[in-house]
Amino acid sequence: MNKPELGIADRQREFFYSRSVRNVEFRLEQLHVLKRIIIDHEARILEALNKDLQKPEAEAYTSEIAPVLHEIDLALKHLRSWSKPERVRTPRILYPGSSAIYREPYGSVLIIAPWNYPFQLAMIPLVGAMAAGNCAVLKPSEISSFTSRAMAEMIGASFDPSYVTVIEGGVDLTHQLLSQHFDCIFFTGSSRIGKIVMEAAAKYLTPVVLELGGKNPCIVDKDVDVEKTARRIVWGKYFNAGQTCLAPDYLLVHKAVKEKLIDAIRLTIERFYGNEPFQSPDYARIINQQHFVRLSALLKEGEIVVGGATDSTARYIAPTVIEKVSWNNNIMSEEIFGPLLPVLDYEDITEVIELLQRKSKPLALYFFSRNKQYQKRILSELSSGGVSINDTMAHIQNVCLPFGGVGESGMGEYHGKASFDVLSHKKAVLKRSFFADPQMKYPPYRTPLKYLKKVLKFLY
Repeated sequence: MNKPELGIADRQREFFYSRSVRNVEFRLEQLHVLKRIIIDHEARILEALNKDLQKPEAEAYTSEIAPVLHEIDLALKHLRSWSKPERVRTPRILYPGSSAIYREPYGSVLIIAPWNYPFQLAMIPLVGAMAAGNCAVLKPSEISSFTSRAMAEMIGASFDPSYVTVIEGGVDLTHQLLSQHFDCIFFTGSSRIGKIVMEAAAKYLTPVVLELGGKNPCIVDKDVDVEKTARRIVWGKYFNAGQTCLAPDYLLVHKAVKEKLIDAIRLTIERFYGNEPFQSPDYARIINQQHFVRLSALLKEGEIVVGGATDSTARYIAPTVIEKVSWNNNIMSEEIFGPLLPVLDYEDITEVIELLQRKSKPLALYFFSRNKQYQKRILSELSSGGVSINDTMAHIQNVCLPFGGVGESGMGEYHGKASFDVLSHKKAVLKRSFFADPQMKYPPYRTPLKYLKKVLKFLY
């Protein structure tokens, strides 16, 4: 495994100040290079994702490669306009003068990526860092080792390590990197590790972007299209075998449609993956034995009504639906991050809202209902990183929408222009002329307060 060279953050900072990293044309050129190597290495990336997670080719391309290429194309198209100073209003008190917001890069950005979408969740932050004019150190997860190696070789062959580099290794290496003085840290992972990252960043008051997880509720009202609701829930829950930070973590279903919905979910699973999902080429596997054991233990809680089959050797857990769970069970107190779907029922939407208001703010919230008033209440009375109404994981597919968490599910948003913004410092700039310089501003102060208040109200 590669070891981080001592002072990589400092070396990148030197490169940042001595080279043309901040030049827009340089950024565009490097984004073209990144796009080319991704296209050239597509087969290698898909193979690595299959080895790590047994991701189906179509699922791997649509969730890992296509979104990254789309982000690069968006940056290539709009980077010049994003980089221009943004003119803002100047109050009369500062006349003659002009005001603008300049977006400048931080310097060297440390990107710590997870294993569940090991390519996408490393590359999209990298696109944002490069577009904003930063240097970057990318630390992939050692758990998804094949994808990590592929990225290290791709990036290493195409970029100066003082500009962009991939450093591979385990937990000790991550701690070593966190001890260095980076100018910004972008972390995707669990809330527990996010707190460690934030604590390390505090030593240098380094700004952080934390993309974390949480228990994403999926609320189903009685006024829904049951078949479409089941299809959209099954897709969102069992995509990547449930190893998605945005996956519906549990269902809160109105009693009037609960049994119909469970039956529809059972039929949908069969349509998607067949009677034996183990044989399906379209169903992924659990990342490693540790997570397989953790998820298998959760199967012992509640009553399994769909699925439940496991195979330790293949790290396989079937798409599973579980009833008769309580909020005291482990499956309802920790993020599942796997293909297990607990189902609880309710009768009154107000009770659901009051219940969720007492829980940690999730990364995503899903609500299925035709009732516009209920939709309005969910949006206004519950806080979450993002919301999809009558679908799951839909809002993340629109790069015009910022993606991020709130509270324990994270801080800072990215995707599209939001990636450029979150990895840029907004520098306030005011330019004034030497013409006119009212004495009222300076001591000794002689203007009566009554008159001063009127003047200031006019000038501001």
